[in-house]
Amino acid sequence: MITAQYTEIINSKRPGFSESPYGVGTNVYQLETGIFYNSNNDKSLEAYPKTLGGELFFRVGKFKERLEFNANVAYQRDEVKNLSGPNFNIKGISDLTVGAKYLVYQQEYTDKSKEIRSWKRKMAFDKKRLIPSVGVYGGAHLNFLSKDYKNDGMSYKGAVLLQNDFTDRLVLLTNLIADKITSEDKYYSYIVTMTYAINQNWSYFIENQGRYYNDFSPNYQFGTGVAYLVTENLQLDASARTNFFDDYSYLYATAGISWRLDRHQDSYVYKNSPKETMSRRPSKKGFFSRLFNKKHN
Repeated sequence: MITAQYTEIINSKRPGFSESPYGVGTNVYQLETGIFYNSNNDKSLEAYPKTLGGELFFRVGKFKERLEFNANVAYQRDEVKNLSGPNFNIKGISDLTVGAKYLVYQQEYTDKSKEIRSWKRKMAFDKKRLIPSVGVYGGAHLNFLSKDYKNDGMSYKGAVLLQNDFTDRLVLLTNLIADKITSEDKYYSYIVTMTYAINQNWSYFIENQGRYYNDFSPNYQFGTGVAYLVTENLQLDASARTNFFDDYSYLYATAGISWRLDRHQDSYVYKNSPKETMSRRPSKKGFFSRLFNKKHN
């Protein structure tokens, strides 16, 4: 059988900032969009005291189950601090990023539901869950932006994406990121996100993000939020985050929606007849695939 990254329930990146190494699956078209607001009282000259905007993240799986292509665009309105007079506003397209990610290694876990000889073995923690699934991401920040947000040129982003499924409800995501490579504003960051499924509809997360060599945003952030599964193809979310270890206050809040157009089909290959294939639509069940990312067998 062909290994599949497709999941029965929508696999959304929102509402956290971290990203799973798993893709959406072939022939799945997914939109993740939301509004965001942030404010801070940073005393620096170039700080934006208030920002209101929206973003759209488009994902599609093509060619291989392990491969995903994506694009992100953001539009925002900023209040700019002016020490010589009243504050003024700028607005426009502030981000346009295209990229792709690939699942390099998928960790397999022991199915203990079939263990009938020993209750202790059935309930024991699977140590393989300490070894994460691994993905890689590569992208480019295009410079087709509004004049107030233009950079010197195109810059690049790379990341290593890790995921540990400690249980069927508890998942840890770790991202190691190098951003705006080849730019004077380049920086390095990490994102660690712990997500827990309360039930089949509700999940929540806590997240820590740290940045280095970037003076224009908090060095460390802590965030939390919730997601609600409306249908297997529709998710709502809300989250908030703030900074710490800094001498000024910072608040970021967002609310959004994720929706997918599901055209995926699982393919089965018979061992005795390699050229003969059969496709079927998978059954609908399970928790948030954002958490579990289970492949079909």
